[in-house]
Amino acid sequence: SITTCRKLDEVGSRGLWADCVITIGLYHCKPLADILLLPAYIQASRALMITASIMGLPAVLLLLSSLPCIRMGHDPGAAKYKRFQVGGVLGMILALCAIIATIWFPVCAHRESQIVTFGYSLYAGWLGAALAMLGGSIAACCSGESQAFLENRFYYSSQGRGSPTHAKSANV
Repeated sequence: SITTCRKLDEVGSRGLWADCVITIGLYHCKPLADILLLPAYIQASRALMITASIMGLPAVLLLLSSLPCIRMGHDPGAAKYKRFQVGGVLGMILALCAIIATIWFPVCAHRESQIVTFGYSLYAGWLGAALAMLGGSIAACCSGESQAFLENRFYYSSQGRGSPTHAKSANV
């Protein structure tokens, strides 16, 4: 019948924020604005992605503030070490939230309607979550001991007897 042929030409695209229908020459999206009418898996996936996005800023700020080239007053090395580890743990938690949301949403959406596509945002979410997990685990687990965190640093001085870019060992 004609409705069957028309249905085969249509492809549904589903996301956390909109449902779209893609046909030849037509792309129509309907935003998912009614929060209370949405299925629980969409609400939970939205909450997980928003949580991951909100936790990303403090994680990045903690990791950046613990870099050896950043000084905040007379910060001891142990305080920077703890900030570095907390930033790594936050990175792993946000990656876990993103991994759960980017796996749970497509599985449940596929159960609901069989012919559906998700687009590149799903793959970007997987890649971003995997890289956040890798970076967070490296920051949390492989940062060394707190006593030796800032001991081996060098600064460059143009004064002195040697080369104008001679590295001198010092705690900066």
